[in-house]
Amino acid sequence: MTRVVEIPTSFDDQTFDQFAKNFGEPGDEKLLFDAHAANWATPYGLTGILVAGQVLRDSGAEKPLFTIPNDRNVSGYWSRLGFFDFAEEFFELHGKVPKVIPKNKQDVLLEITPIREVDDVHEVVRKIQERAVAILTHELKLDSTSTMGFAMALSEACQNIVEHSGTSGWVSVQSYNWKKRLGRKIVLIAVSDSGMGFRESLEPSLAKHHGDRWGDGPALEAALMQAVSRFRDPGRGQGLQGIRRYLNRWDGKMSVRSGTSRLTISPDWDSDDPRLDNLAKFPGSQIQMIIPEQLETSKGSK
Repeated sequence: MTRVVEIPTSFDDQTFDQFAKNFGEPGDEKLLFDAHAANWATPYGLTGILVAGQVLRDSGAEKPLFTIPNDRNVSGYWSRLGFFDFAEEFFELHGKVPKVIPKNKQDVLLEITPIREVDDVHEVVRKIQERAVAILTHELKLDSTSTMGFAMALSEACQNIVEHSGTSGWVSVQSYNWKKRLGRKIVLIAVSDSGMGFRESLEPSLAKHHGDRWGDGPALEAALMQAVSRFRDPGRGQGLQGIRRYLNRWDGKMSVRSGTSRLTISPDWDSDDPRLDNLAKFPGSQIQMIIPEQLETSKGSK
């Protein structure tokens, strides 16, 4: 029997829990990931699909089916992000994969890229550096010092996969014009892995201290708010703190989902819940960072 895992019509961080519920905890049944009606997906959503496929592949499950979006503009965008290049490894694709037209890739700052080792992190930063300078300074109106912090934030988020997840993961960076939602341009960074997650990573050092209160939520708060790391070396745990400081400087937003919880650090322009618990369980951890175009008034206050 085949069980359908419906891909949300509009798939981003706000609808990710819907996808996690649909994915559930797969057993022996064959799965069909149905994206035929999809009309929008961010890198956060697409890397999440790849994580689900990777989990199934690593568990030895039967290769799931995947229906490609009917809308050619949507499937074309997924192609520009490089989604299908990796999806074909995990899924049996049904539908036509559009060919990528290079001249339409200017909105993609970094195609979906696998992170397996430290060298991959260095390569990601190298690939995006030139594109990042143009988008950050010319389109988002950040000053020239922002590019170094951007590279640091991207590197630290990817490094988290290598050092803490125990497996590989994915990263992608995209620019958007959020006319309706924010009235400004943004850059969105998505980093996702299928690893052990924050709770399991920090459990040996923190579970006893928290007792019955221990869980995914407290683990996220320990990592993001208190700079706790599973490594005892001096200076460990500062990577996520560095990302927070960088995003705070530029009115950015950061959310981290792991297990059944999500922690969000929001600027004034956003009203997302600071912490959500009892979400549908999903493997590994998913990080999203958003950097908005700077308003003249906010630039002067930095």
